[in-house]
Amino acid sequence: MNKFTTDDPETKSSDIISENIGRLKELFPEAFIEGKIDFEVLKQLLAGVIEEREEKYGLNWHGKRQARQLALTPSTGTLRPCPEDSVDWINTKNLFIEGDNLEVLKLLQKSYANKVKLIYIDPPYNTGKDFIYSDDFRDSIKNYQMLTGQLNSDGRKISSNSEASGRFHTDWLNMIYPRIMLARHLLREDGVIFISIDEAEFKNLKSVCDEVFGEENYIATLIWEKGRKNDAKLISVGHEYMLVVAKNKSYFTANNIKWREAKPGAKEILDEYLRLRSVHKTDNFSIERGIRDFYESLSKTHPSKKHTRYNKVDNKGVWRDDNMSWPGGGGPDYDVIHPVTGKKCAVPEGGWRYSTPEKMDEMIRKGKVIFREDHTEPPIRKTYLVEVDDEQDVGIEEFEASDDSDDLPIQVAGSYFYRSALQSTNELTRLFGKKVFNNPKDHEVLARWISYVGVGQNDIVMDFFAGSGTTGHAVFYLNLIDKKDIHFILVQIPEPIDPKNKASKPAAALLENMGKPFNIAELTKERLRRVIAGIIDDKSQSTSDLGFRVFKLDSSNIHTWDPDQDDIGKTLLDHLEHIRADRSENDILYELLLKLGLDLCVPIETRKISGKLVHAVGAGVLLVCLDMHISQEEAEPLATGIVTWYKELDPAGKATCIFRDSAFADDVTKTNLAAILQQNGLDKVRSL
Repeated sequence: MNKFTTDDPETKSSDIISENIGRLKELFPEAFIEGKIDFEVLKQLLAGVIEEREEKYGLNWHGKRQARQLALTPSTGTLRPCPEDSVDWINTKNLFIEGDNLEVLKLLQKSYANKVKLIYIDPPYNTGKDFIYSDDFRDSIKNYQMLTGQLNSDGRKISSNSEASGRFHTDWLNMIYPRIMLARHLLREDGVIFISIDEAEFKNLKSVCDEVFGEENYIATLIWEKGRKNDAKLISVGHEYMLVVAKNKSYFTANNIKWREAKPGAKEILDEYLRLRSVHKTDNFSIERGIRDFYESLSKTHPSKKHTRYNKVDNKGVWRDDNMSWPGGGGPDYDVIHPVTGKKCAVPEGGWRYSTPEKMDEMIRKGKVIFREDHTEPPIRKTYLVEVDDEQDVGIEEFEASDDSDDLPIQVAGSYFYRSALQSTNELTRLFGKKVFNNPKDHEVLARWISYVGVGQNDIVMDFFAGSGTTGHAVFYLNLIDKKDIHFILVQIPEPIDPKNKASKPAAALLENMGKPFNIAELTKERLRRVIAGIIDDKSQSTSDLGFRVFKLDSSNIHTWDPDQDDIGKTLLDHLEHIRADRSENDILYELLLKLGLDLCVPIETRKISGKLVHAVGAGVLLVCLDMHISQEEAEPLATGIVTWYKELDPAGKATCIFRDSAFADDVTKTNLAAILQQNGLDKVRSL
């Protein structure tokens, strides 16, 4: 039975450096000599792509190398489960993690690498008052505990960046760089990250993303117009940016992935057409008149007003006349014969819309081409409201009219959009009964973009600057309206709230009434609870996930070796028990999940065997018994019972069994138990 030690890779978070070296060794084994990289050989193997110049293009700042190293240094912390702070702990697959996001991102690497579909973050904009992250290369967990008031910091204050500081941009870059590096590892191949930012750090953020993701994976910069500001002296800047970057943009091209969204107002027209069709059956004249009456009844600002050109109908839906000319000109020129005159039709100035005569014949057969009275004018094209888009290339399939929401008219989203900031502020004020957050993001805006990039059933959305909890709200909202089951991972540092600060008083009063600590994370969780309660109260009969599991960042449950030079004997005695005395069985169990790369929401079944609690994780891939005492007499029936349960579960692949090392009465007891397990196919037996 092998024992976990503090030097064991399985007791730490993912070691990205070791993983990268492993990949490099697979690609270039000849560049390794006695386990070390020979960089001269590697240079030869990569001839032509090595940059030798001393001066290179790119973003550089003081501390960049250390910031990169910070991302690559494994965490020795853990995430402690808090079922009492959670909603529907047993069933939910949503996560809310309280802690410094740098450490949390490291801890999640083993369990969630390449599993997240979309990341949205709204990091500090570096305005001088919103920056609290002060990473410490030497001891990140201790640094986190000092920042959040968990340790005596000798009067140390939470660091607020000042514009007067010479490190104004440097501090921000040192904060964001390692977090973006770690975030990239969590994204799937078809994953994408959205980052909100303003002009203060936009340029630097774009450069960081170009370096971490590669310039070729930049998709777009969205401009979110939120309304004019009254405090401007020269120009009123009322917009923010959303940087959109893919993990691997070429994946979209290779798999013909396109992003589309429903055209605003189109669903209402389609619904009216279907209603009229049910009333008038095949009387297209009456249906057409009804569609025009529908347009007349709408207000000028109604989104359906933009589609009034779609005012003709047939049995396939609502359509409009469209020209037959190739977009932009330079289209093909071939003969199209008029069915009545038998002569060649006039060719549009830009050439035919369809690339080949065969494609033209196909569209004529489908009734998508309407000939004029004679051949002197080009025919026209029927464009249905329910086609892919107005600029579709030849060969892209057109949808037929249907009441299925998947067949709604769709479009490519523009990079500029307007949504007043007051809407989200007012909504949160209604939710809490007072203003507890400044400048919260809009959950409907986030839901729109989450849906737009194709986040689907059981996909994961992540936000490691959770703030007011808008991303979680957006996921609940999207699941409700689209009948999906998307899951989220939210991370928020428990940033203290000063009850003496005028702007913070309403939030502090709310938390005081709830009996909660004065920090932002408590407000975030409360928002999620109230959103869930609102959905349940509306009796929406939602079957989606309406809960979240809470975990809190802390030091590892396993002692690190830190000898007291004045009393080595006492230190040795203290370390006979590797597990911290103040930690629960649940704490240890979930640390094992993290260290072994298992999902934090994986099902766990518990059974009493020979008087001991045994946990089966993930249908038996991990079997854990953390009882404090296992005697010689108990070892055999315990091992036999575990084997019986293991065979019942019949997990896919080999299982790992883990016990508390100090629980065994002696080495003979430990050896006998391990032997029984190994004789029955449970080869991997470990102790803590």
